[in-house]
Amino acid sequence: MKKILITGGAGFIGSSLAHKLAEDKQNTIIIVDSLLTGDVERVPKLDNVKFIKADVNDIHAISSIFYNFSFDFVFHYAAVVGVKRTIENPIMVLDDLKGMRNILDLCKNTAVKRIFFSSSSEVYGEPVELPQHEYTTPLNSRLPYAIVKNVGEAFLKSYKQEYGLDYTIFRFFNTYGPLQSKDFVVSKFIAAALQGEDLTIYGDGSQTRTFCYVEDNIDACVNAFVNDEVMNDVVNIGSDKIFTVLELAEMIIKVANSESKIVHLPPLEEGDMTRRQPDTGKMLQLLGKEPQSLEAGLKKVIDNPSFFL
Repeated sequence: MKKILITGGAGFIGSSLAHKLAEDKQNTIIIVDSLLTGDVERVPKLDNVKFIKADVNDIHAISSIFYNFSFDFVFHYAAVVGVKRTIENPIMVLDDLKGMRNILDLCKNTAVKRIFFSSSSEVYGEPVELPQHEYTTPLNSRLPYAIVKNVGEAFLKSYKQEYGLDYTIFRFFNTYGPLQSKDFVVSKFIAAALQGEDLTIYGDGSQTRTFCYVEDNIDACVNAFVNDEVMNDVVNIGSDKIFTVLELAEMIIKVANSESKIVHLPPLEEGDMTRRQPDTGKMLQLLGKEPQSLEAGLKKVIDNPSFFL
């Protein structure tokens, strides 16, 4: 029997992870989420899953949960997310460092075996090389969201050195799927296309991105957990297949059989990085199979009734 905490577990990736881990009935899953951006409707309605509304930045709330359950493993996915939201609320973003310290201190004090941390491709900033490699690519972003993730990674390494707390760092690149909120690019485009509304793009749409279907993200992360891989190490989680944002919009219109038009807006002043591409060598070893193509993943989202929750 494993007791597993997922912070931010009512979010898109956190809830998808909970669904996967809950398939093993030997796992007891406790989901903690403040519901700032999470949605309780995403939480699995299963006997071995329990939801608690709490803010990890509140030491009194989160400590009582730790001491009540005595977790074996922790997936720390709670964070303020979304490019526009994080740029408009920098102090709120920086407050997440409190949550990082709270979680790490409680992990070391309650004998948690290993903590898994959702870092981000944002730590790389504007790339100086492609693909972006876990060890050789500099971490050069100055945005508060990326700084918090970078500092979080440094905390994990320091707690391992000082206290022996094992960790795994997942650097997530763009991930999409049925449970994603509609303010992220793929889900926003799909929702607009299905309703015949305009798809709006910042700038000329030449920004390049890679898009990972959530099932591939979760399978890779769960395999790292189950097989004790990426121990005290970092791994990029994403796809290495590059698309421009304009190509993404055109593909969604095609897959959705939509008559929507593409409308261009002025470029964002900051936060909209021009290029993204992870080195996925380590992830592919974890996954043990070829990731799903973007077109196949988009079809799955469009055909999934959960997308309309």
